[in-house]
Amino acid sequence: MSATSVLIHLFGEIALLLWGINMVNSGVQRAFGSDLRWILGVALRTRLQAFLAGVGVTTVLQSSTATALMVASFTAGGAVDIIPALAVMLGANVGTTLIVQVLSFDVSLIFPALIFGGFVAYRRGRTSRIKDLGRVTIGLGLMLLSLHLLSETIRPIESSTVIKDLLAVIAPDPLILVLLSAIFAWLAHSSVAALLFIMSLAGAGVIDAHSALVMVLGANLGSSLNPLLEGTSGDPVKLRVPFGNFAMRVIGCLVALPLIDPILSAMSIFDPHPARLAANFHTLFNVMVAAIFILPLPWIAQLLLKVFPEKLRASDPGTPQYLDKDALDTPSVALSNAAREVLRMVDTVESMLRSSQDLFREDDISRVDQVSRTDDVLDRLFSAIRRYLSSINHESLSETEAKRLSDILAFAINLEHVGDIIDKNLMELAAKRIKNHLRLPKDSLEDITSMHAKLLEHLQLAASVLMFQDLGSARRLVSEKERFRDLERAVAQKHLEQLRSGRTVGDTSVLQLDIVRDLKRIEAHIASTGHSLLEQSGELKPSRLTS
Repeated sequence: MSATSVLIHLFGEIALLLWGINMVNSGVQRAFGSDLRWILGVALRTRLQAFLAGVGVTTVLQSSTATALMVASFTAGGAVDIIPALAVMLGANVGTTLIVQVLSFDVSLIFPALIFGGFVAYRRGRTSRIKDLGRVTIGLGLMLLSLHLLSETIRPIESSTVIKDLLAVIAPDPLILVLLSAIFAWLAHSSVAALLFIMSLAGAGVIDAHSALVMVLGANLGSSLNPLLEGTSGDPVKLRVPFGNFAMRVIGCLVALPLIDPILSAMSIFDPHPARLAANFHTLFNVMVAAIFILPLPWIAQLLLKVFPEKLRASDPGTPQYLDKDALDTPSVALSNAAREVLRMVDTVESMLRSSQDLFREDDISRVDQVSRTDDVLDRLFSAIRRYLSSINHESLSETEAKRLSDILAFAINLEHVGDIIDKNLMELAAKRIKNHLRLPKDSLEDITSMHAKLLEHLQLAASVLMFQDLGSARRLVSEKERFRDLERAVAQKHLEQLRSGRTVGDTSVLQLDIVRDLKRIEAHIASTGHSLLEQSGELKPSRLTS
């Protein structure tokens, strides 16, 4: 086989390995993405819990980078302390070693069964989760197939004098080996792929056991570069966790590199096979790094806080704070970011409602303009959220995540409509009242104040429905909507009775009628947040028509 032919085969087989890893990663995220994110969210409390969660989630995802993005969604804005976040990354590094351990054994005979079984599940599965698990199984089969092909391609290289001479020149210089394997792991975006390739080279005798262990160190360094480079743009806070993870690995490599020979001698007693030695050293290295650094994490965190201080937030309230573009390829994280930004819209609408409530009592015309400017902030936040949601990788969305995206967008649209009603209708009525020196009757003012208070309460209920899928809050929202309808009818009936009796209907009566009508429209937009959850749970019919 010519050198060109060997390179073509190697590139194709490495691409097949990376594609298999990608299929496993995307399949798991589509099947369990929200559950994995929930596990991380619950576990980010103590160092030990965070470490174990990092091990588990990364073992399933086979990607410490994906785990790092999930952790970033919690640490952004200081929602979660940096100490458990660093512990998750220590666990994630150990998690990547488990799949390498499994694949270091001869399991090539099962890849046809995995591919066939995954294909059947993908084509015949009745639910989206079964189809996604079929995708995961196919990915595992492709990984094993690529390893089998790699070993077959590399085997003839063992007898190549050119390769042996080249490696003989490189092998004495461990820094070059570390650099080469680090570059490969960085390009592959996967320490698993890099380790499997190193094991294939070692198993075929292309590199000796000493060189394999040195390259394992480089692969660990290279895989930690990806999340570090992705956090270089924007707020320096994003660099805290990836830089801490990278620094701990650098220190581990500096300590381990001079000790390669005694480590190799000790490990060869248990299993002298070069490929298994590489896998075992990979596990040993990451376990030792975790054991050494998990206790001093508080001091490491303090240092990182000083080196990467929080960037001052933009003074413009219409600037998004949580829409991290690096998370767009991880739907569960991106949806969480969008939901957090929608909560900022909730805060903005709450501010507008409180100002509206005051303006039917007070005569400060300048606050009318202030509310109009606040609506501009709301519009800009909505536009940013809409663009962000449209940029999410929709192909990797599970049914649950697709439904979640739809609910977030629908809530954001409703909030934007509420802002328009306050700005273009209620503020126009408030300005008219102030300019014409009108005073609402005490009973009317009490009704309007009560309705505003209810709207503020319902706005928080709607946010609870969105964030926590709270059925109780959803039921209250829908039932309160009926009460608002009854109140509007009562006000309209009172107005009609005044007309029928021949009494002159004053401007304040018409003004109250218009205000109540607009408040009821706001209530309808807020209450609609509960409809989707109640329909999903079977507590609300999709249509109220009898036939």
